[in-house]
Amino acid sequence: MFLKKIIFVFLIGFFCTNLSAQNDSIKPKKIKRIARFQKNAKGLYNPLAPSRAAFYSAAFPGMGQIYNRKYWKAPIVWGALGTSIFFYLDNNNEFKRFRRAFRARSNGFQDEFTVINADGTTTETVSVETIERAQEQLRENRDLSLLTTAILYVLQIVEASVNAHLLQFNTDDNLTLRPTFINTPVQIETPKLGVTLKYNF
Repeated sequence: MFLKKIIFVFLIGFFCTNLSAQNDSIKPKKIKRIARFQKNAKGLYNPLAPSRAAFYSAAFPGMGQIYNRKYWKAPIVWGALGTSIFFYLDNNNEFKRFRRAFRARSNGFQDEFTVINADGTTTETVSVETIERAQEQLRENRDLSLLTTAILYVLQIVEASVNAHLLQFNTDDNLTLRPTFINTPVQIETPKLGVTLKYNF
């Protein structure tokens, strides 16, 4: 029953699309192609732009986005990388702290989790098992933060390169896809939401 509903919604969306075409003439198409090649010959299309954007992003994160003139993306890159680096450093420091305590306690020395009482006796506020579990958890969090930082670094390089490549495409209204409200004569008060696909050739 659920599959029938999905197929029904898909068919309604498909039949609600509106395909429109311009007059089929050869001259305007040829003129468009010639103009496009002339623009490319004048140097508006730069094949080295994607590699430059990737190089700038690899040298300094966010610089590729600035090269593409997408200035609003640079703070997002810096914030994401800064957050993952912060968590890496914080987890690494805590891991070293518990590691030092574990080594000191294993060798019979006092650590920061050992409290000296007034009568000279010592009390362990944290057990050895808790310190071991804390080390494992902090090591896992540290490695995950490092992996996240590496993934974000690679993703911002790929994003800058792809964006520099896509910015050079000639985008126009030949192909548009936008949602529309469709009024049916049966249900006038509740219009249906459909999708209009317009392709001009």
